[in-house]
Amino acid sequence: MKLKYFGTDGFRGRVNKDLKVEHALKIGQFLGYYFSEKKGKPAQCVIGKDTRMSSYMYEYAIAAGVTSVGGDAYLMHVTTSPSVSYITKVDRFDFGIMITASHNPYHDNGIKVFDENGNKLTDDILYEVEQYIDGEITIPGTEEVGACKDYIAGRNKYMGYLSSIPAESFRGYRVGLDCANGASHSIAKNVFQMLGADVYAISDRPDGKNINVNCGSTHIEELCKLVRAERLDIGFAFDGDADRCLMVNEKGEVVDGDGIMYILANYFKQKEMLRGNAIAVTVMSNLGLKNALADKGIGVEVTDVGDKYIAAALDEKKLSIGGEQSGHIIVKKYANTGDGILTAILLAEILVSQKALASALVGDLKILPQKLVNVKSEKKDEIMETPATIAFAEKINAELEGKGRLLLRKSGTEPLIRIMVEAPDDQTIDDVIERTKAYLDSCL
Repeated sequence: MKLKYFGTDGFRGRVNKDLKVEHALKIGQFLGYYFSEKKGKPAQCVIGKDTRMSSYMYEYAIAAGVTSVGGDAYLMHVTTSPSVSYITKVDRFDFGIMITASHNPYHDNGIKVFDENGNKLTDDILYEVEQYIDGEITIPGTEEVGACKDYIAGRNKYMGYLSSIPAESFRGYRVGLDCANGASHSIAKNVFQMLGADVYAISDRPDGKNINVNCGSTHIEELCKLVRAERLDIGFAFDGDADRCLMVNEKGEVVDGDGIMYILANYFKQKEMLRGNAIAVTVMSNLGLKNALADKGIGVEVTDVGDKYIAAALDEKKLSIGGEQSGHIIVKKYANTGDGILTAILLAEILVSQKALASALVGDLKILPQKLVNVKSEKKDEIMETPATIAFAEKINAELEGKGRLLLRKSGTEPLIRIMVEAPDDQTIDDVIERTKAYLDSCL
């Protein structure tokens, strides 16, 4: 089945255009009804939101939908996506909803749904949600209504959980945090302070419109400057809903998700905690990561782009760690979904335990030069499914002879075709990108 509204990371789009308040209301109604029927009692859900102005509108609409069919809605208010996943599971809610468009600008928003175990809701249920939205199916009416309750206690419980993970104090370490003016602003700084770190936070004053604006994991330059200027030991940048994390070492150099997975995989192997002696990565991960892991005797399972595919591979292969180059890292020992603050805590703990500089943690990892270019196209589905596009990519990859690669993929959340090229040198990369853009232009 092909979903119409829900992409790789929820229902996401432009506020009041692609994602309307009516959509949120109907999502709440159908899920409230569905889980009430499944459980044989009124459903209970927990709802969180990021700092976008529109998140309040969708929060109230979803809560109205749930309560209108007799379910109860518990509001965690501004919090992170992984905190909703965690609380849904540990406090035994029937489902959880996070209102966020992650790293997108403020004029976008989105809705993510978690099942009772804190995992992303399966496509078969989301398909029924979409049928209800489009009026293709109906649900019975009821005179019963539910309650809407404050649940900020859930956020506090999550913070307590994060602070309990490290075995050592971070006292004496100077840590920079870029909160992207998003959901982490009310959690990350407090947790690191609870762990004893000296915290230097930036982009921690959201105003409803400045989320991800020249800050966070998609604009990490300001954090690099902060780390260098204040001579910090390490820095971490999150995205709008804090399910991603990128690291900055003491030199002000960025370590992306590939580097983070390399650090975690080696540490877990040393501690004999790396299940399956492998990690899960997406097709976007650098060839250099795979080569470096192979030198350490660590394998990789490769999936499509999207954290739900990583999560599925971790469960199927019974692995410990998986993630994306973007910094979306899942560590199954501690969470069922990507958690940026958790990732930062684990990296800080490794730094403390090894008494090393942050720049030394990546060891001998050699990343191949890589560039990612986006081409806007409303015809992304049509172009990517044509035999000519497949043949073009195969021809380029044959020319690279295994020393690099071209990866073409469509965005799951935006009208974009992504061109990713890896090669031994920048000139080869630029040539391949220009040839690929010329091909895509001919298709438009």
